[in-house]
Amino acid sequence: MNQMGENASKALDSFSSIESDERNKLISDIGLQLNANRQAILQSNEADVRNANKKNLARSNIDRLFLDDQRIDSMIQSIEEVVSLPDPVGETIEQWTRPNGLIISKVSVPLGVIGIIYESRPNVTSDAAALCLKSGNAVVLRGGSECIETNKRIYDSICLALNENNIDQNTVQLVSDPDREAVDMMLKGLNGNLDILVPRGGKSLVAKVQSEARIPFIGHLEGICHVYIQGSSDIDQAIQIVINSKMRRTGICGAAETILIDRDSLESHLTPIMDALKNSGCEIRGDEEVLQVDAQISKATEEDWHTEYLDSIVSIKVVGDIKEAVSHINQCGSGHTESIISKNDEDIDYFYRHIQSAIILSNASTQFADGAEFGMGAEIGISTDKIHARGPVGAKQLTSYKYLVHGSGQIRSI
Repeated sequence: MNQMGENASKALDSFSSIESDERNKLISDIGLQLNANRQAILQSNEADVRNANKKNLARSNIDRLFLDDQRIDSMIQSIEEVVSLPDPVGETIEQWTRPNGLIISKVSVPLGVIGIIYESRPNVTSDAAALCLKSGNAVVLRGGSECIETNKRIYDSICLALNENNIDQNTVQLVSDPDREAVDMMLKGLNGNLDILVPRGGKSLVAKVQSEARIPFIGHLEGICHVYIQGSSDIDQAIQIVINSKMRRTGICGAAETILIDRDSLESHLTPIMDALKNSGCEIRGDEEVLQVDAQISKATEEDWHTEYLDSIVSIKVVGDIKEAVSHINQCGSGHTESIISKNDEDIDYFYRHIQSAIILSNASTQFADGAEFGMGAEIGISTDKIHARGPVGAKQLTSYKYLVHGSGQIRSI
């Protein structure tokens, strides 16, 4: 593992001289290789899914693991979208001139060698490689043991593209050893060769990174996302947004887990929304006021307000007004994604200003919390950090900056 870190640092030295069009060609060729090796990838994925079923992995994990032609097409499309993005490296973010004539420029630069630890999602292998290469970084990938064969086949495509473009293969490396000690070594930084970590996986993985990492990391613990409904909202629109937010894909971090609804809209909105959720196969857990409307649903406990179900389960709570809704979200949420359904512009503005989460929507599904939907081509994950990157982490978020100071003989006085 430490040798992988050293190799990545050396590869970065040569990769840093690669121009933008060369990086784009390399990334585009990865997409071509994925398409060419499609059948081998699907066969390996079938084996991984069979093993996952034998081990009784959670349904949400198997859904993330599963690949078919449509999902491979989506992986290739994400790569093409990354290619089309502006070059995030070498951008002059700011520039100013001091009274003494010094010209100071703030310029974007790669982060360096990035370590990415992820579970289940084999698409992360190609997405992460594309984003790191686009932003001029080297990367060490460590996927979960449940998708190790799929990851190997995807990595084969990446290696072919690297070789075709005469790029050091160590620019992108895959840890194929499922031993958990590999994760422990990455958390320690591989003898100073890893500059930053990005964990993407379940609560236990991210909690481990948060408690044990000795180098900086970008990540989120879980996605406890909310939809808040006001009486001013159109009932048909509210139903569509709630169903999409909860049920489109229940196992993703942008899925809604709690619905908050104003007390003055119970008669008009609550029953139609609950009926739509039931018809979609969703289990409902409600507070006392919700139980008074439908006594057959389960009673929500305090734990429910702090739970990421990643399943067809949702909790519903009645609130008095927007201030109570915001207070509940900031107290019980995970800082990920929240949506307000309302026609009241003042309340929407209040929601935007007072919610502390990374992504805040109005009159739209929480499942738009996605780098591709933000026009980033792909993402490595959704960051709930309050420093550096927040929200979807794409190519631009995998850069830092440095200051270039142009002088003409200036010296500093005593």
